[in-house]
Amino acid sequence: MHYRKLGTTEAHLSEIGFGAWGIGGKQWQGGRDDESIRALHRAFDLGVNFVDTALAYGDGHSEQLVGQVVNKSFHRIYVGTKIPPKNRIWPASSSTPISEVFPYNYIIQCTEESLRNLQVEQIYLQQFHVWTDAWTQTEEWQRAIEDLRKSGKVRFFGVSVSEHDPDSALGVVQTGLINAVQVIYNIFDQTAERNLFPLCEREKVGVLARVPLDEGGLTGSINENTQFESGEFRDHYFRGDRKREVREHVEAIQRDLQALGIPGTIAGIAVRFCLSNHSVTTVIPGMRRIATVEDNCRAASAGMLDKQTLAVLKRHAWNRNFYE
Repeated sequence: MHYRKLGTTEAHLSEIGFGAWGIGGKQWQGGRDDESIRALHRAFDLGVNFVDTALAYGDGHSEQLVGQVVNKSFHRIYVGTKIPPKNRIWPASSSTPISEVFPYNYIIQCTEESLRNLQVEQIYLQQFHVWTDAWTQTEEWQRAIEDLRKSGKVRFFGVSVSEHDPDSALGVVQTGLINAVQVIYNIFDQTAERNLFPLCEREKVGVLARVPLDEGGLTGSINENTQFESGEFRDHYFRGDRKREVREHVEAIQRDLQALGIPGTIAGIAVRFCLSNHSVTTVIPGMRRIATVEDNCRAASAGMLDKQTLAVLKRHAWNRNFYE
């Protein structure tokens, strides 16, 4: 496992982080707590030292599982979690006042709840789970993070950027008040490269690349016959004709990779695509099973992609928003 420095912090994070949305249950079906716990242990044994969870993942269940394992681990593990929007609306709207989403007392309250779930005295990276730059100059959130830092309950802060809108965080990156941004970045959605990544490099802000496998789309396992349980998040994400569209796009990528003679799975190439950008600190694929943990760590160990492969993958950017 290789490690990269998180912005101006002292932390060097593993290139693969443990995305813990799926272990929270509810929106992701088929997971079991015992299996999730084994996956966390295996990840730590393979050198993963960063976990990304959130209070909203299973209403705290993901945090509780993470805390259960982290507090028994012999490894130094950095945990990032998130404050959900009070109005429970994703993504954020610039027309919604911050008082309805992140009022001062609510930020403090959620942080206290996460501390209890994680069974720790300090959260290493606390993130706002939605963001719009319309809030950047407001006083409410800035006072809250200052007080939480002074109290020692939070070490560093970050924001989770709105789906397919990386420019919505350009203003907050320039405040000097945050140390990390979490943003969608994968072969299909490369928009963060234009403005956000260069700015993060200049301001020395870390980047957590989320959804590197497009919620499973870039694993090569999604086609017209794929069935998800009713109520699962991906049943909505891949609704209608989207499974066919994804299959066709993935097959096009695979044909180009085969023509270049590039070995490896499409999922492994997708992970390496993200890590080939020097702005990225860590990639946080969702991991619920040991096999998935091992596959992602193996992909990272293969190193960055060459310029020719990257040039081919650049052509497969796909402008769409399946979250809508």
